[in-house]
Amino acid sequence: MRDRPSPADELAAETARIRRLHALLADELAAAGLQARGSLAAAPGEELSARWERDVSVQRWADRMTALTAARSGLCFGRLDHAGGETSYIGRIGLTDPASSESALVDWRAPAARPFYCATPVTPLGVRRRRHFRIGGTAPDERVLDLHDDVLDRVALADADAGTASDPALLAALRAPRGSTMRDIVTTIQAEQDEIIRLPQAGTVVIEGGPGTGKTAVALHRIAYLLYSHREKLARSGVLVVGPSAGFVHYVGGVLPALGESAVVFTTPGRLAHGVVATALDDDAVARTKGDLAMVDVLRRAVADRQELPEEPIAIVLEDVTVEIDRETAAQARRRARETGRTHNAARPVFRDTLGTLLVAQGLERLEQELEDPPELAELLEGLGDLPEIDPAGAAGLSEELRRDLRDELRAHRAFHQAVELLWPELAPERCLAELYAAPERLAAAGDGLGTLHRDLGAAWTVADAPLLDELAELLGPLPEATRSTPAEPDGRYAGEVLSFLESHDRDLAGEDPDELRPTDFVTADVLAARHVPGLAGTVAERAAADREWRYGHLVVDEAQELSAMDWHVLLRRCPSRSITAVGDLAQRGAAAGTRAWGDVLGPYLGTRWTHRSLTVNYRTPAEIMERAAEVLAGYAPGHRPPESVRETGESPWSAEVPADRLAGELRRIVERERTRAGRGTLAVIAAGTGGLGDPGVPLHTPASSKGLEFDVVVIVDPERIRARNPADLYVAMTRATQRLGLLEVTG
Repeated sequence: MRDRPSPADELAAETARIRRLHALLADELAAAGLQARGSLAAAPGEELSARWERDVSVQRWADRMTALTAARSGLCFGRLDHAGGETSYIGRIGLTDPASSESALVDWRAPAARPFYCATPVTPLGVRRRRHFRIGGTAPDERVLDLHDDVLDRVALADADAGTASDPALLAALRAPRGSTMRDIVTTIQAEQDEIIRLPQAGTVVIEGGPGTGKTAVALHRIAYLLYSHREKLARSGVLVVGPSAGFVHYVGGVLPALGESAVVFTTPGRLAHGVVATALDDDAVARTKGDLAMVDVLRRAVADRQELPEEPIAIVLEDVTVEIDRETAAQARRRARETGRTHNAARPVFRDTLGTLLVAQGLERLEQELEDPPELAELLEGLGDLPEIDPAGAAGLSEELRRDLRDELRAHRAFHQAVELLWPELAPERCLAELYAAPERLAAAGDGLGTLHRDLGAAWTVADAPLLDELAELLGPLPEATRSTPAEPDGRYAGEVLSFLESHDRDLAGEDPDELRPTDFVTADVLAARHVPGLAGTVAERAAADREWRYGHLVVDEAQELSAMDWHVLLRRCPSRSITAVGDLAQRGAAAGTRAWGDVLGPYLGTRWTHRSLTVNYRTPAEIMERAAEVLAGYAPGHRPPESVRETGESPWSAEVPADRLAGELRRIVERERTRAGRGTLAVIAAGTGGLGDPGVPLHTPASSKGLEFDVVVIVDPERIRARNPADLYVAMTRATQRLGLLEVTG
């Protein structure tokens, strides 16, 4: 048996290695900063292509600095000893040793790092030993506090301690106290999770798993992996992540920056309408109506209903003639505007101009009729005797001059513009939807069975209104004021030269093949210029978040079972490539309009062209808690199998009763007791509502707001009330705890 270093020597050696990696990272960070500052300070020259190259260079080095800075904490977390004798260190980012030009640290997303997550004694993937580090301290002075080895080749390493598998590293992470935000899982990714993380980008994948299976973490790490492996595409188009609530977005928002990714926009269903933040909820019946895909046709009819015909003729009194907008005239102008296929607001000028032209023609006709041998004119002509004929050219000139006068007078006439506003108003989505809800006759015209949507003007927007507002924005188009308020004009000449430079560079690389696609096949100079308006520069995430029409390269939907068909309709428009990762659990659906079957919401757009994957291992919820939660699940969804927990705590959930009139005081006492036991851990109270709870002194959640979150200790108030409203909500609430769960029954 070979002599082995002492544990203390091994820790010291690995700590020295990690300190060396931090030194390499610091050197790279300094070099990247120097390059970024140099590129920024460099004179761009007169050529616009040189300006473009400078901008690209600055952005590239700035992105590198961001990634390096984000990787400093927990820089290296493992090591692989390969069968050939070589050693690889695995970490958050790739680093190269300039002294040897060899890899010093392998990025966890790189193919070479996959054995760290997937190798087993049965399939070692060329690895003899996998080593996990538990890191302490702060960068750049991190140190290895402990290490654990997984022996994968027992013949080659017969003298190694092979008493355990990878459980110690995983279980240590699972037992660690929870914080206020989610941690990344790069150190503990398991094989079934890694397989999903590394699925190809193309297509739609639905990841379904019960509580604690790591669905959210897998989805976020899949984004990081895709941004690593498809950098050029996704770094330009960005990734949209949709979570169930603002609290959830805060909870997970730090994971991707910790992995060095910033081209990501986070949002919630209540923010799907640009500029609207909705948090209020409708009752179940209204939510189901608003969430149904039939609302697309309802909104189309609602917009068409605002393109009205007058009940009675509208008279416009001009200086020499009175013209009238009757139903036939308005219908002719409306038909012409609709035939353009433009959005409501974009077609409005066509309606206005066509209506004006028809009214001018009407006015000319009426003037001509009034001048056909009136008695006064006949007497005048009889007294004058014979006159030479009027020159036809002169008559035409008089007619055209009269037409111009009528047109100019009509354009300036207030009554004409009031009539246009009445018959074809400029509409913002908020005004259109609010006035639809407030008018029973408009609801009746838009569709059957919409009476439950009636409400007063000025009512707060609900989460279910957000996709409807976005759909209306698509149907209505922008208001003219919005298009005129652009802060700066796009530099079309600059954009044109950039495209010329890109195409020339592309031809140098790809040759002169006429069938080869070029940049100008996809984008014009005007479009490119509009995407880069001076003064509006920013990260991809900043620009995407500010642009309602932005189209993302990848879409991630968490708690996907909560989304309605209208939510999906709006989101799929934002990702035309249909590159989507959706994670959820149908057994945890709480929303009345939520998804009951994945095919119901994806089928209309994808048919069967989507993939379903399952996660079956519960890494969060202890077996004792999961056993109680499984009883709830069996009561309302017997066909759903709960995930298997990987650990036990030896502590079953506790139950207690309290009279309703003593609830606030008793809850406060229980919270203080649990807070003391939890130490640095997190604690939350989950209840159906806030009535009678007072201030428990810790975060207070409903089952809906707790979705996707986790806490060390959870106290559920009045669980039977939650079960009565929706048993799935009780299942969700019970599976938020990672250490202890208490059930406080309310009596009386």
